[in-house]
Amino acid sequence: MTANENRESGEPRIALVTGANKGIGFEVSRRLGQAGLTVLMGARDMALGETAAARLRRDGLDAHAIALDLTRIDLVQAAARTIAAEFGRLDVLVNNAAIPGGAADGPPSTADLDSVRRMFETNFVGSLAVIQAMLPLIRKSGAGRIVNVSSGLGSLTLNADPTWRFAPYKLLAYSASKAALNMLTVQLAYELRETSIKVNSADPGFTATDLNQHRGTQTIEEGAVAPVRLALLPADGPTGGFFDSAGSLPW
Repeated sequence: MTANENRESGEPRIALVTGANKGIGFEVSRRLGQAGLTVLMGARDMALGETAAARLRRDGLDAHAIALDLTRIDLVQAAARTIAAEFGRLDVLVNNAAIPGGAADGPPSTADLDSVRRMFETNFVGSLAVIQAMLPLIRKSGAGRIVNVSSGLGSLTLNADPTWRFAPYKLLAYSASKAALNMLTVQLAYELRETSIKVNSADPGFTATDLNQHRGTQTIEEGAVAPVRLALLPADGPTGGFFDSAGSLPW
């Protein structure tokens, strides 16, 4: 089976990317479309989602906007019903949508509690809600792939290393939400270990996006490398791991 075919049918694979109307999510959508996948671009604002999908369609890619707000379970479930009705399955899920903590985030002694709650509600609970809603559709795929877009800031090992490049960045809300997302990856991969579904976490790296006011040192194209690679893993690819564009990362 090639990366863009489903089972023995040869039909294009179906991918859902959350937070896809801009930044890394848009670039991941573009590259999956270039690989031959039909891409469903999740967006909270459907006008922005439609604009983003139209951009990809102008390049000849099969892209469609779909309403998806990780904090609204009704929209998550509605998206799953729409995908079931129109496509019958889902082959790739890229959990990319996330929010930053902003000025209210910081070290444990000062991190704003409301900011911590909001971060977990979107970055962790929201991603879990999407997985739970979409998993029945992914089980119908011949080679399901789930990619949780995490961060090096979610690595306990790296955070504990005072020599690590980003050790000074102690943003409790954001980092803890990504650490929780990594735990979701580990446990879901274990739960699905007897299936053909592969579940991995991707660290895109410090990429210049709206999330960090474009202070990142990588381009969006560079930030999309790891998520796309994991979304298109072959049958002998890994599951239950944490990877950036260079290779494996410690939890």
